[in-house]
Amino acid sequence: MGWGDKTIDGAAIEHEERYTNFCEIYVDPEVKGDNPFINKPPANKELPKFADIKAELPQLSWDANSKAVAGYYKTWEIAFGNLRQPTESNGFVSNFIDTAFNNHLFMWDSAFITMFGKYAHHCFEFIGTLDNLYAKQMMDGFIGRELSIETGQNHFHRHDPTSTGPNILPWAEWQHYEMSGDKERLAQVFVPILALHRWIADNRTWKDGTYWGCGWSCGMDNQLRVDKKKYDFSHHSHSSWIDVTLHQYLSATLLLKMQQELGTDEDLSDIQAEIVNLKKVVNEKMWDESRQFYFDTLRDDSFSSIKSIGPYWALLTDMVPKERLQSFIAHLDDERSFKRPHRIPTMSADCEHYTDNGDYWRGGVWAPTNYMVLKGLEKHGYHDLAFDIALNHVQHVANIFFETGTIWENYSPELGRQGIPAKSDFVGWGGLSLVSILIEFVFGIKMDVPNRSLTVHLKLDDAFSLKGLKFGNLGSLDIDVLPASEATGAERVRISADFPLEIAIY
Repeated sequence: MGWGDKTIDGAAIEHEERYTNFCEIYVDPEVKGDNPFINKPPANKELPKFADIKAELPQLSWDANSKAVAGYYKTWEIAFGNLRQPTESNGFVSNFIDTAFNNHLFMWDSAFITMFGKYAHHCFEFIGTLDNLYAKQMMDGFIGRELSIETGQNHFHRHDPTSTGPNILPWAEWQHYEMSGDKERLAQVFVPILALHRWIADNRTWKDGTYWGCGWSCGMDNQLRVDKKKYDFSHHSHSSWIDVTLHQYLSATLLLKMQQELGTDEDLSDIQAEIVNLKKVVNEKMWDESRQFYFDTLRDDSFSSIKSIGPYWALLTDMVPKERLQSFIAHLDDERSFKRPHRIPTMSADCEHYTDNGDYWRGGVWAPTNYMVLKGLEKHGYHDLAFDIALNHVQHVANIFFETGTIWENYSPELGRQGIPAKSDFVGWGGLSLVSILIEFVFGIKMDVPNRSLTVHLKLDDAFSLKGLKFGNLGSLDIDVLPASEATGAERVRISADFPLEIAIY
């Protein structure tokens, strides 16, 4: 099996099976309880058809942008066409949505898909896609980042540098919890998520606690964060990777939140210590004061020249000190950097490898990374900037949908078209653009089911409505917003719900 052939088959499968059996002695003794997804009987549920459930989806109206409305429904149509069932040969346990890339189930694609699928959970349990990853967890905590839909086998050996990541499963599950209030599921996923976090901590860190990754394991394949003359996208280049480190910091903070919500007595002292250490090391070693930005640090502790969107994972946490926050965020609103005609490129325009057609991750605009940045801006109260970025992105995606009839994997930051290369009908995480980004940042709607609260940030002057929006298991609500020309402030909003709800309108 050559270096470029990562598929496990034949002798490689035999080797992996032996290694798996050997690793069974490495069950984490610190984790209480079991992974309930391992050996779970497979689901035997019929898959819903889009034509049958279209009327059950949140019903969208936005007269000023019919292209976006059409794209919204097309997004769901493509998504429901990609639903799959477990098979005896793949050993999956739940119905799932295909990543729509190469007949494999990807870890971070699937996690992001659940972040728009949450709006149709009552029609199909998109979150169940992640069950199949948990069901394939090894006894030492490892979960592969890419599984064959045909065989269920890992596409990479566990100690291949590309074998797992990005670890955003805790973020996906927490978002699902915010939308569903499903504490039972939160309790079920806590053990496998904790075990995976510890596996990555044991196997992907340098001695200062920062993490290494590579192009494929960080998800942004070809950003050239390694020396291409020496390495390919499967090498860590002896660097500390800022985004991989931040993924783990986010994971650690969410594990503590989950523990608090569940009221468990799990000993997370290692997680608490890691949070303290990473916050210190990242801010001391990975922040470039001269450029007011976080970077990968190279083997000699110098900063990388690649100015990536990856450091903005920090905004989802408390990583950035208050005195640095404004200058760090300012790059997003700088035309020399990330404020390009179509926002946000995944590589800054002042980077030597930036391309106007996007060239995948060398400037391409991707729905998942846009969503990540927007959620971070929301957390820190930058609602105006989040709205500007979201509206720009939604308008571009809607226009390109109108011209081409499909949702694309990524988009050019400069040319008003899909990226090169980019897959069509990519729903897939492409569904974030005209569902979650539209609802949460253009319309400004945020639901918090556990706390029974609804927040609306009114930034859009147009009239719009969203009806039949499910609020966990409590019921549904209708939101109607008048145009700014007819009313102002809270007077613009009409909300109808059949259950008690705390509402805040800004």
